[in-house]
Amino acid sequence: MSTRDPVAPSGPWIVGRHAVGRPRLRLFCLPPAGGSAASFNVWRPFLPRGVELAPVELPGRGSRIGEPVPYALEPLADALLEAVHGELDLPYVLFGHSFGAVVAYELTRRIERREDLRAPSALVVSAHRAPHVPLVRERLTGSSDRTLAAWLHRHGGLPGELLEHPEFLSDLLCAVRADLEIAERYLLPEPAPVRTPLVVLAGAADDVAAPAVVEPWDEYHEASPRVRLVPGGHSYPRTHPEATLTAVTGELRGLGLQGLGVEGDRQG
Repeated sequence: MSTRDPVAPSGPWIVGRHAVGRPRLRLFCLPPAGGSAASFNVWRPFLPRGVELAPVELPGRGSRIGEPVPYALEPLADALLEAVHGELDLPYVLFGHSFGAVVAYELTRRIERREDLRAPSALVVSAHRAPHVPLVRERLTGSSDRTLAAWLHRHGGLPGELLEHPEFLSDLLCAVRADLEIAERYLLPEPAPVRTPLVVLAGAADDVAAPAVVEPWDEYHEASPRVRLVPGGHSYPRTHPEATLTAVTGELRGLGLQGLGVEGDRQG
């Protein structure tokens, strides 16, 4: 597959949908590099009443493991918009973590260019450098499976036991490599602000996307949103799910969004 090939729809793009009570707000969640929709299962116990969790399953991972992995952002974002445009009937929020933040941002830009579509109630970008900020860490594109797997494990993105089974790593790392290649080369010449209200999250102990490189997202909306710090390192949505979701819903309430239930009104 070339970087210009369109992404052909095959499997479902929303997998593991979950809501507490009648949905009044849809929360689309885009996972980090190589991640699947199942990355957000740990959020279910902390979901406020009235919010529908809508995890996105990208091609080449999870339940869509047999599909070709996209190697370019533009056709991926175009295909995602085509896949979810019928899901925009409810007020909705786009959340993207790490690589997913880039996809969510580009999806927002496409939606804003369409007068026939409901705009997001908010865009939440999490743990990714602002698009005009150059990559400061060493590039992982082209590294060996062992090196990449060790890096992922060090930052909480890969269970340690898998390092002992190199025969499984190549297939497992295919989507990771594709997503990292997109994320590492993604660079805008200058900030391109969105009209959608913007929420910015960073991990307090994140040494992959440190708060200092996340903070310039404040140039992507006229309101200059502050960076909200979440406990944990780069994988904080998985290691600190309650704190992450509390940060998200707290910021959304600060924007005046309706449909978030009340504090502490969760499943169970």
